[in-house]
Amino acid sequence: MIREAKRDESLKLIGPTMEYSEQIRTYRQEFMDSGDSMDGTGGLRNFDDPQDWIDFLGIHKDPKTVPEGRVPSTQFIFVRDEDQKIVGMIDIRHYLNEYLRKFGGHIGYSVAPSERRKGYATQMLKTALPICRELGIGKVLITCSKGNEGSKRTILNNGGMYESTVYEPDEKIELEKYWISL
Repeated sequence: MIREAKRDESLKLIGPTMEYSEQIRTYRQEFMDSGDSMDGTGGLRNFDDPQDWIDFLGIHKDPKTVPEGRVPSTQFIFVRDEDQKIVGMIDIRHYLNEYLRKFGGHIGYSVAPSERRKGYATQMLKTALPICRELGIGKVLITCSKGNEGSKRTILNNGGMYESTVYEPDEKIELEKYWISL
């Protein structure tokens, strides 16, 4: 049974902290068990220890410490108030380099496999767009795999305008590119 997000359901977009260490572990494990890609999680797949992941995110947020070839980004978790469950994650890249302009965009996101088809992705992206505006991003580029109807609807529901479809040779996938004007 699919449960739609309640209109009065309270969710918050916050930076990950050790206060949510168990929820972070649970979120990661759900993806590991399902074999799904973990888009917008700042490399969480590579970290067993939430503190190591949080430290890694700190390096990537600071323009002075972000690794060469990367851009500064800010990671958020999307937490449901009623049970403190992380239902999604979203990563905002502060600007685009050549690769992100072609394939990745300003934003990557995911929703826990058990929480999909409830409207959380649309709500999470809507909540993140004002943060993009605060970062000085006037037009947000978001990509999704061709055929990912859920992600496509999320982008369109937030004002996304289709630009083109491109082939990403490293992942061997076609990506649809959308722009959202803020």
